[in-house]
Amino acid sequence: METVNTNSEQLIDKFGRTIDYLRISVTDRCDFRCVYCMEEKMEFVPRAQLLTLEEISTIARAFTELGVSKIRITGGEPLVRRNILKLFEDLGQLPGLTNLVTTTNGSQLPKLASDLKQAGLKRINISLDSLDAEKFRRITRVGDLNKVLEGIDAALAAGFEKIKINAVILKNRNHEEVTDLVQFASERGMDLSFIEEMPLGVIDDHDRAEAYYSSDQIREDLEKTFTLLPTTENTGGPSNYFRLAETGTLVGFISPHSHNFCGDCNRVRLTCEGRLLLCLGQEHSVDLRHVLRSNPGDLEKLKQAIRESMDIKPEGHEFDLTAKPVIFRHMNVTGG
Repeated sequence: METVNTNSEQLIDKFGRTIDYLRISVTDRCDFRCVYCMEEKMEFVPRAQLLTLEEISTIARAFTELGVSKIRITGGEPLVRRNILKLFEDLGQLPGLTNLVTTTNGSQLPKLASDLKQAGLKRINISLDSLDAEKFRRITRVGDLNKVLEGIDAALAAGFEKIKINAVILKNRNHEEVTDLVQFASERGMDLSFIEEMPLGVIDDHDRAEAYYSSDQIREDLEKTFTLLPTTENTGGPSNYFRLAETGTLVGFISPHSHNFCGDCNRVRLTCEGRLLLCLGQEHSVDLRHVLRSNPGDLEKLKQAIRESMDIKPEGHEFDLTAKPVIFRHMNVTGG
């Protein structure tokens, strides 16, 4: 059970939603090139424009003093960022931060899992879209399935509080594997979330409308094998969860299209170059890098900019798979 942040101040937007969850992208770079996340040949943010790890720690401190109790480190692939363990160590010592988690493709876990656990990381989400090496390579373009499976084994051996598998499901690419993925997770005591593709950035690999496979379709597939019991459990994110009667496994569905999750949004995102995104599917943002560098050492200025950002957090997004993307930033830039 997660500890409640006892900080007296809270971030509340104009719709009355309490913001207690910050997702921080530490890099837009990745050692994979997943077809739903980025183009095969990407132009990445110049390293000089990235927030330093010290600046990220300062922003995280400001957010925790404003009532944020959960921080997720994302990318790109966060574990390819140089000296990333130092960031986890620093964040792990922040008062009020009760849930430090990360999302990774798993490729770096064979060498980093144990150190991440020691640094204070409590939970870890690992992306795994296929158990077939050829399909895995097709979806990731360059990924090695065996290396990711080794990473999962390393994470299990490290003893994190919770390990969850994330799978983006695409019709005629991996949709027929949903039952196998659940069985894989169940056998290892891991939970799993299925994710509908986010229409962020222009891609040329596939037609998103053609590849769309809804959460409802996935549930129908799973119900041929499992009994899905509704549950009110949640992990502070957008997943709608069910328990499998047969195994007790928690299976979540992240459904930006079929079951919009904006009504109770409790999240904001910080990009690797310091832009605070107030919504996944909108461009409302604040340049925290500018605030930070214009007011060195002034944490109150930073906190005030964060407070004021709540006034421009939109009510939600409306994704349309049949239209050209309204949001041109790719998922690796947004922060996965």
